[in-house]
Amino acid sequence: MAWLEPVSLCADNVRLEPLSAAHTEALAGAVADGELWNLWYTSIPRPEAMAAEIDRRLGLQRQGSMLPFAVIEAASGLAVGMTTYMNADGANRRLEIGSTWYRRSVQRTALNTACKLLLLRHAFEQLECIAVEFRTHFFNQPSRRAIERLGAKLDGILRQHQRTAQGFRDTCVYSILASEWPTVRAHLHWQLTQSRAG
Repeated sequence: MAWLEPVSLCADNVRLEPLSAAHTEALAGAVADGELWNLWYTSIPRPEAMAAEIDRRLGLQRQGSMLPFAVIEAASGLAVGMTTYMNADGANRRLEIGSTWYRRSVQRTALNTACKLLLLRHAFEQLECIAVEFRTHFFNQPSRRAIERLGAKLDGILRQHQRTAQGFRDTCVYSILASEWPTVRAHLHWQLTQSRAG
């Protein structure tokens, strides 16, 4: 049996369900909220390229290196973004949470915290990961701040890590270790409590 198996993960305000072609229309609409493909420091598909992006992620799932999810907002029942387990290494019990984007109207809400809590809990408590990574562009300050708010620590910066249309990407690598998970879990629960109180 494969280490990564499709699974649905649920919280009060969000559901992560296995990505499929059925999500194409909703995700094409979501990416248009804020024209997210214009962010130069990340790679987010245009609406007309959404079907190809879903096919790409599902192809990586078939190869065993990715488990992609559609992010479903509970209140509306609509897909508002995508996220994945990626670069999965079952032998060493490591994976990365990444290739994540959300429509602009739900950015900087409790939805991201709830999604990360679901993904991290499943990674550490069901998949028995020893470490979970997050990677982002050096200049993607919103992403870096969000990762740091989770409690992930910066492992280092991979200089000229990838070629991009603008030249090279310096990649910031963060991680959470299994030994840190209980404290991070308590912190994320506290953040969600504060957002509900606010």
